[in-house]
Amino acid sequence: MDSSSDKETLPAEDSQMPPIDFSFVLASSVHDMKNSLGMLLNTVAAMVESSPPKDAEQAKFFSTLEYEAARINGELVQLLSLYRMDEKTLVVVIDEHHVADIIEEQIARNDTLLRSRDIQVQVDCDPDLGWYFDNELIGGVLNNLVVNCARYCRNQLLIRVIEENGFLCIAVADDGQGYPQSMLLGSLPQAAVSFGSGNTRLGLLFARKVLELHKSKKGQGYMTIANDGPLGGGVLKLYLP
Repeated sequence: MDSSSDKETLPAEDSQMPPIDFSFVLASSVHDMKNSLGMLLNTVAAMVESSPPKDAEQAKFFSTLEYEAARINGELVQLLSLYRMDEKTLVVVIDEHHVADIIEEQIARNDTLLRSRDIQVQVDCDPDLGWYFDNELIGGVLNNLVVNCARYCRNQLLIRVIEENGFLCIAVADDGQGYPQSMLLGSLPQAAVSFGSGNTRLGLLFARKVLELHKSKKGQGYMTIANDGPLGGGVLKLYLP
C-alpha cells in the first residue's frame, strides 16, 4: 500500500492564491483601530461631561486617559495618511487659510491636556495672515507638535509665525530639555528608533512628508530642528512655500 495516499494534499486552487498584500491588510486594520479609538475618545468625553472629576487627582487621571487615547489615535491617522501618500491616493486640498485660526484650533483641541499640566501657550501670529496649504494635514502636524511639546516641556509653549525668505515659518518652541542629539544630526526621520522611550520618529516622518506635498515656484516645504530656542528648550520650524 502506498503511504503517500494517506498524506493530505491542498486543493489545486489554494496553491494559486495570490500573495497577501500585507500593507493593505495593515492599512485596513489601522483604519478599524482608528475608528474604535475615536469611539473611545467620544465615550471618555461624554463620561467626563456627565460625571465631572471630583478633585485635581481625578481630573489628572481623566486627562491622562484622554491624552494617551488621543495620542494613539493621532499616530494611527498619521500611519494611514503615510500609506495613502505611498499609494498616491491621498487627496491634498491647497486653499487659503488664516494661519492663526489653524493654530488656535489645535490649542483648543488639546485644552484639557494643557490645563491639566498647567502649560501656558503663547501665540505670536498676525490674526490677518493668510497662506495657502492643506488645513487638515498642516493641522495634524501642528496638533502632533503641541501634544509632544506638552509632554516634554516644563510649563511653557511658544508658537511664533513669520514670513521668512518668501516662506511661511511656523516655529514651535518649548522650555523643556531640548531634542536629543540623535534627532539633530543628519536626516531627521531616519534617526534610530528607540524602544526604550517608544519613540519611532513617526511624527517627524509625517511632518516631513506633509511639508513636501506643499510646493510652489519657490520650492517645497521643509522643516528644521534645533535646541536653545527662545524658551531655552527645543524649537521645530515648519516652512511652507
